[in-house]
Amino acid sequence: MTATALRRRATALLIAAAAATALGSATAHADDSPGGWVAAGSSTVNSLTGGEGIASRADGSLLTRGLGSVPLRLRVQGWNHVGDPDIANGYVFDAYQGGDDATSKLFEVTTPGGQSYDYTHPLDSGEALNNSFAAVSPDAQWLVEGEWNTETRLQVFPAPLTNPSTPSTGGTLAQAGQITLDRSVSDIQGCDFVSATRLVCASDDATKDVLQVDLPHALDGTPVTGQVSTLFQIPQSSICSGTFEAEGVDYDPSAKLLRVEIVPPSVCEVATTIYAYRPTTG
Repeated sequence: MTATALRRRATALLIAAAAATALGSATAHADDSPGGWVAAGSSTVNSLTGGEGIASRADGSLLTRGLGSVPLRLRVQGWNHVGDPDIANGYVFDAYQGGDDATSKLFEVTTPGGQSYDYTHPLDSGEALNNSFAAVSPDAQWLVEGEWNTETRLQVFPAPLTNPSTPSTGGTLAQAGQITLDRSVSDIQGCDFVSATRLVCASDDATKDVLQVDLPHALDGTPVTGQVSTLFQIPQSSICSGTFEAEGVDYDPSAKLLRVEIVPPSVCEVATTIYAYRPTTG
């Protein structure tokens, strides 16, 4: 998402917050068996604090992120967007991006004890400034993130702080071997690992696809090719008309629960819908 689009979203959310109380809510029902996942209900969160991403904590509660979640100390440094977060071993991983002239992206890790460390990645040649999400491998050694527009890769970094090859108190972060996708995808807003060799991702394409990326082996810092398949589409149901926006993804391995977010259009965008799914087998 560009800085201009972010400003429009923030302004619209403030306006929508004043108007949405008059509109009530609508209930949507997904297909029973969307590509190996069965619908398991839905809920809503405040878009200002939850419209960009979600991550499940060990106790089953949800961490949420939205435009209003960017700390002031980072905002004044030019980081104006926070992406879909992740949690691994109690460590919270956040992905931040700057304005349209940004030359780097930021990952922040917060320890279980509440200490935060910042890791800056200077953009490599040809790298988009977008930092849409942070997805940490189950062994907490590798962090996957995505760019924007038409994409043929997902970027891989040593997981800041939890991978011992990274500085222990913040610093510069370089890329590791990337995931090359076997087909192009569009506007990936969030991904999460459902196993060491499988990610599920949300695409903000025209049909709001939820995608699966299968890896030949667990990430080890070397380049791999990911096989992309389409699982299902996020429901687009609202009393408001217009364009929806797919957002974050989370998989809770303890509950075996997949969650995907979508922001409805117009004044309804004040509340983001989270759809939940359970696997049809296993």
